[in-house]
Amino acid sequence: MSRQCVPGNFPRASLQGAVSGAQPKLVLRKTGDKYSSGPTDAERYERYIVCDDLAQQLAAYATRKMTSNAWSLQATVSKIEVGILKKVRSGIWEFSDAEIAWTIGRTRQILSDTAAGETSIGPDSNILGQARDDSHDE
Repeated sequence: MSRQCVPGNFPRASLQGAVSGAQPKLVLRKTGDKYSSGPTDAERYERYIVCDDLAQQLAAYATRKMTSNAWSLQATVSKIEVGILKKVRSGIWEFSDAEIAWTIGRTRQILSDTAAGETSIGPDSNILGQARDDSHDE
């Protein structure tokens, strides 16, 4: 997978570690024949797919909740963020703080685009988009 598939605003994680000694150290890992200080492009793409899929699912959930409970967009997104943080802090889900922030932002973007009549969601999403108009000639 190429880097082009991952948006520029998606977080790039770095390795964190502690190595004893007085000399400065650089934490690297070996992948194949290369050393890297962060995730490979394929690993980053995989994390992006997971976060984007979660954002799509959360947007569908939020749409149902806003409709059934008459919640505002801000209130709904706040409740979703609290729920995500609980699952991450309890160890059920594994997301970095940056990935959580990106996923919440992406969920908000999907909901805003849907409310504005734009469709940025996949065809298999549970969110209803605008009705298709096939009455014009091409």
